[in-house]
Amino acid sequence: MSEEHFDIYDPSGAHIGTAPRSEVHREGHWHKSFHCWLVRDTPQGRRVLFQKRTSSKDTFPSCYDITAAGHLTAGETVRDAARELEEELGLRTEFEQLTHLFEVTEEMSGEISGVPFIDREISNVYGCLSSWELTEYKLQASEVAGLYEADLKQMLDMFLGGPSNITATGILYHEEDGHYTKVTEPIRPGQFVARPYSYYVSAFQKLQQL
Repeated sequence: MSEEHFDIYDPSGAHIGTAPRSEVHREGHWHKSFHCWLVRDTPQGRRVLFQKRTSSKDTFPSCYDITAAGHLTAGETVRDAARELEEELGLRTEFEQLTHLFEVTEEMSGEISGVPFIDREISNVYGCLSSWELTEYKLQASEVAGLYEADLKQMLDMFLGGPSNITATGILYHEEDGHYTKVTEPIRPGQFVARPYSYYVSAFQKLQQL
C-alpha cells in the first residue's frame, strides 16, 4: 500500500506542493485536517460526543479526542474529508449539515518509536447535531476504541478550570468478540489529546450555539 501524500503549505498558508505523510511529520510541514464534534440534545440538556483513541495509535494512544477527525490527503477539500464521520463512526451525513465553528493552527511534537515528529496542522473545526444514541454508531475498530458523551456545559466548565473531573457515559469496543460494553467513568482534561485548553473551550462554546 503506497504512503499517503498531503498538500503542504508555508507559514502564511500558501500551497507549496505535496509530500508523503512520513516527510510531513518528520520535517514539520504545514498541512490541513478536518475536525468534527457531534452533539446530541436530550431532555437533560445538550451532550457532546468524543472518541477514545485505540491503544495502537502512534500518537496519543488511548486518549480522548474529537468525535471524528482526519488529515486531508493531496487534492482533497474539507468537503471530501467529511467522510471521516462515516469511516470512523458509521454516520453518513451531508456536508451541508455541518456548521463551521472556526479554523485553528496547531503545532505538536513528540516521538514515535523513538523517532521525533513535528505535527503542524491547519484545522477546520465543524460541529453537527445528531440524534443517534451511542449504540447506533459503528466504530472503526482500527481507529476508535470507544465513543463517549458528557454534558456539554459540564465539559466547558471543566476545561475552564472548574471541576477536576466529570462523569461520562460510553461504549467500549472489544475487538476479540466484536461486542460493546457500556461504561460510566469519571473523565479529566488531562486524559484528552494534549491540545491547548483554549481549543476545547472555543469548540464547546461554539457547540452551545448550534
